[in-house]
Amino acid sequence: MTAVHGANPLRDAADRRLPRIAGPSGLVIFGVTGDLSRKKLMPAVYDLANRGLLPPGFSLIGFARREWQDEDFAQVVHDAVKQHARTPFREEVWQQLIQGMRFVQGNFDDDTAFETLKATMEELDKAQGTGGNFAFYLSVPPKFFPTVVKQLKNHGLADPKDGSWRRAVIEKPFGHDLKSAQELNQVVHEVFPPEAVFRIDHYLGKETVQNILALRFANTMFEPLWNRSYVDHVQITMAEDIGIGGRAGYYDGIGAARDVIQNHLLQLLALTAMEEPSSFDADALVAEKTKVLGAVRLPADLGKETVRAQYTAGWQGGEQAVGYLQEDGIDPKSTTDTYAAIKLEVDNRRWAGVPFYLRTGKRLGRRVTEIALVFQRAPHSPFDHTATEELGQNALVIRVQPDEGVTVRFGSKVPGTSMEVRDVSMDFAYGESFTESSPEAYERLILDVLLGDANLFPRLEEVEQSWRILDPIEEYWDRHGKPARYPAGTWGPTEADEMLARDGRSWRRP
Repeated sequence: MTAVHGANPLRDAADRRLPRIAGPSGLVIFGVTGDLSRKKLMPAVYDLANRGLLPPGFSLIGFARREWQDEDFAQVVHDAVKQHARTPFREEVWQQLIQGMRFVQGNFDDDTAFETLKATMEELDKAQGTGGNFAFYLSVPPKFFPTVVKQLKNHGLADPKDGSWRRAVIEKPFGHDLKSAQELNQVVHEVFPPEAVFRIDHYLGKETVQNILALRFANTMFEPLWNRSYVDHVQITMAEDIGIGGRAGYYDGIGAARDVIQNHLLQLLALTAMEEPSSFDADALVAEKTKVLGAVRLPADLGKETVRAQYTAGWQGGEQAVGYLQEDGIDPKSTTDTYAAIKLEVDNRRWAGVPFYLRTGKRLGRRVTEIALVFQRAPHSPFDHTATEELGQNALVIRVQPDEGVTVRFGSKVPGTSMEVRDVSMDFAYGESFTESSPEAYERLILDVLLGDANLFPRLEEVEQSWRILDPIEEYWDRHGKPARYPAGTWGPTEADEMLARDGRSWRRP
């Protein structure tokens, strides 16, 4: 089909009115008994099937240590779907999906188990018509990545045959610093070519994150203001109102900065600050995001312009919450950060001099993720101070979660005879503006893997640039004492407030 001049590049395929449907394929999930698989991956597979986006012969193989039969695995998937699926349960969809479900029991270093996996895949090729096309989803701790990919290579499972494809899907974190990330990438790329490696950052699958591109580049009213001439600063926040739950073994030693800033928040920064790409294919998007991340400059004084902290006991949602050091499984001497805030700048023509403030934390005031562009104050105001006492700075806020949408804050005259101006907000909410429900991020990302569409997956260059930004900060924190403290249920430590106050600014209260 000949490309139409002026066609919208933000759409997903050549004829965007038609749904994107995966071809013959199967998915192998390693670590299928974990929370991610139960709460996100299995329900996402069902929702895709329920929406008619998977082929009739789609196959799902679970690999784990449990001594299950195929029927046991199918029951686990059934229960997960019933509890967590976004779309209604339909028996006819389930009966079709269950035909391609299999379970393989074994450890990751078990050669016999991988031979069983190979035989199972070959059986499904014949019974379900998967065409030899399989994606391997590594829903396992990072320390097992090398073992699994080497086993896939040793047993010939990573090599496509007769025009089929094999792909690897890797969950974050991609290493714990630049060196380990490079070592991990070397191991993975010895088995899979770069175009067959899909690094999952589920934030990039969220509709509101993708909407950043539409908001910026499909609307002439915003892009002229999206620069240092009008923007005073940018705040990117991911706040959680929960603690670490049962994740002590994973979280302690990782911390908020490695867990969230290195991937989610730096990706949001890149999408917010990048230049317009030549197209919306993976190569063009990666090129622009990588340029922005490469232009990020660390503050000169890491002691004053970065903050790490731990939550202490406090009140959260009307209940008493214990401090981080009192959580089960946490070393009482741990210095792991549950809160991190950093100030960055982007050294290019568009953003020179505009600070980007990134913060994330657990046990904060409420659950929210947002990007706020705070604009400069008007250079001259004819209003006296009594008329504008409540007037702040204009802001454009992209709400990623919850209540996905966009808010514009501006000054408006209060009804009456006097000239009094007050801040007001104009809201766009996805749930109110569209009849279509937004798919879960994992639905979009799993479908993209099966289609071979890498637009929403960070490439090696982005991962390495992100670690180059965060590593010096982590090294500074390791050398300079203990983290600050903040009570559970608050918005973080006073040190983070002081960081912005020194610049004459303050954090937004979402």
